[in-house]
Amino acid sequence: MSNIALIIAGGRGNRMGQDLPKQFLNIQDKPIIMYTCEAFQKHPLIDSMVIVCIDGWQTALQAYANQFNITKLRAIVPGGKNGQSSIYNGISAIAENGNSDDIVLVHDAIRPLVSQEIITKCIRTTEEFGSAVTCVPCAEALLETRDQETSGQVLDRDQVKRTQTPQGFSLGTLLKMHEEARRHGITDSVASCTLAVELGMTVHFCPGSEKNIKLTTVDDIDIFKALLESKQAKWLKR
Repeated sequence: MSNIALIIAGGRGNRMGQDLPKQFLNIQDKPIIMYTCEAFQKHPLIDSMVIVCIDGWQTALQAYANQFNITKLRAIVPGGKNGQSSIYNGISAIAENGNSDDIVLVHDAIRPLVSQEIITKCIRTTEEFGSAVTCVPCAEALLETRDQETSGQVLDRDQVKRTQTPQGFSLGTLLKMHEEARRHGITDSVASCTLAVELGMTVHFCPGSEKNIKLTTVDDIDIFKALLESKQAKWLKR
């Protein structure tokens, strides 16, 4: 059995307002996606990586992987029309040489600060329960809205979780999920965990972190830079 990181970098990230796809933006002379790859590269339980890449950037991605010594990278796969189809492209590539009991950790390329502890807990939870969805508690008040402008309903924040990645499943389970989704006409599920729940599955949680941020807006980039500088400062003090 192998542990495989499936890194999803198939989106362009229009909300960032940049000419480059956000996963390829350079922060301190390194593309964001390389920070993500390095986290899985150095984890002792990760055997290999497959990256789903936005079309036209495959050659650049391979060049970056060579430059930053990402030796666990086994394949670069073209992205699909949305997140669900991109994940399917990735697991289909893994299945060409993989086994059904291999653990696949599906991870956003634009979550570059995923910790070693989060990766470990995701793997162990998947081994024990068959699924693992990295989550954090919801600290904010939640109001339900129907029109995006008003609300008359409060949601209990203790009854919800904010999901992150990685999200772990066996390769066989992921393949069955996507095949069943096609039979049921589900084509635009936003994440592996939501697809599983839409199909009637129960998923198990593992702890995430507020630092495991997803870089969606320019503000997120500023937060990433600050966290990165703080992390580097702590390392220098050792």
